Amino acid sequence: MRLLIVGRLSGELVTASKIAMNRGAAVTHADGIEQGLAVLRARGGDLVMVEVSLDIRRFVTALAEERIRTPVVACGITADAKAAVAAIQAGAKEYIPLPPDPEMIAAVLEAVAADGRSFVWRDPSMERVVKLAEQIARSDASVLITGESGTGKEVLARHVHARSNRANKPFVSVNCAAIPEALLESELFGHEKGAFTGAVARRIGRFEEANGGTLLLDEISEMDVRLQSKLLRALQERVIDRVGGSAPVKVDIRVLATSNRQLAEEVKKGTFREDLYYRLNVVHLRIPALRERPADILELAAHFAKKYAEANGLPVRPLSREATALITKSPWRGNVRELENTVHRAVLLATGSEIGNDAVLTPEGDAIGAVVGPAERAAQVAEAATRGLVGRTVADVERDLILDTLDHCLGNRTHAAKILGISIRTLRNKLNEYVQAGIGVAEPGSVRAVAAYG
Repeated sequence: MRLLIVGRLSGELVTASKIAMNRGAAVTHADGIEQGLAVLRARGGDLVMVEVSLDIRRFVTALAEERIRTPVVACGITADAKAAVAAIQAGAKEYIPLPPDPEMIAAVLEAVAADGRSFVWRDPSMERVVKLAEQIARSDASVLITGESGTGKEVLARHVHARSNRANKPFVSVNCAAIPEALLESELFGHEKGAFTGAVARRIGRFEEANGGTLLLDEISEMDVRLQSKLLRALQERVIDRVGGSAPVKVDIRVLATSNRQLAEEVKKGTFREDLYYRLNVVHLRIPALRERPADILELAAHFAKKYAEANGLPVRPLSREATALITKSPWRGNVRELENTVHRAVLLATGSEIGNDAVLTPEGDAIGAVVGPAERAAQVAEAATRGLVGRTVADVERDLILDTLDHCLGNRTHAAKILGISIRTLRNKLNEYVQAGIGVAEPGSVRAVAAYG
């Protein structure tokens, strides 16, 4: 845990610093906002405590502009409710009155250190995966974790890190699909001041932030091929080049990667480098879909029922026999993520001493057993649609499918690409072609008003 304290070192802040260090945190001090930003750019951090008299809003805004995602906690020598409210409104996650309560400091540190993702399993098919993960955890071998969306790939990655020799060092996760291509290189490798418009100062990237620890490259199949070559060099030589930099920077990291695609197939398509694939795939952990590990369903359901009852101040209630049967029979195409949301909803809707099947509902309020699932619905639509395909070109059908899917996703490129089973880069190239041809393309948050084709 790396804690940065920003503010003039009063006796109260010194006390807070000592309490944090006694709890195992590595503490750094900065006198003001600019120095605090400089520390985070250069070293990174897990938590920032900022004296409430400083301009917290400007500090939080600067962090957002530079894509530094370190949580901020305000602290002050008075328990003034207005000061606390103002700090929270400015973007602080919490307010700690000074002089500090050791238990409060400990609770904040523990909350930041906890990843909030409990690792629960019972099924033999999952037991084999976990056993292999723990067997190789203490090595520095790269690990490729694959599985459908929602199966818990990042949770398993954190489990590997927690069992590794780097457990006391940073665990840094980067979602390669969520960051635009133009920014991903800077996000990973950092940049020097003036490297591009908006680069107001040197900024370390995720590789340097994870130095000594573990770097998780989430959904790595979405990474641009050009950037893949730079990543390959970093993995082979353990050096990186900041954007705009003139000298290589050494890093000591262990790399884990996840994908919901078959990377071997992406290699055949030419969208993923074969040499990078073999560099990452030293150990392959494939997480089975939830429907392939039935013993985990009830174990996870009971875990989530307890978790969300406690989180919402509700009594912990067991699943009724009918609800258990209903949950067991569901195909859970959204895997653990779908199960978690369903149980969370059931905890909130249940009224009796048990969670009955009347509380196990879809987000729309329908009973999950009475609704045709997305796959069945898609099959019905596909069967009807194929009757109208004869006589049309492949390009026309592809265009309609892409644009209709984008409309369905309200213009969200990432979601549309996942549904279509193509990379975000391929989708953007297709959309650029359509725009150049004068075809209307939905923007995020909207749908096409008029289709410009026949």
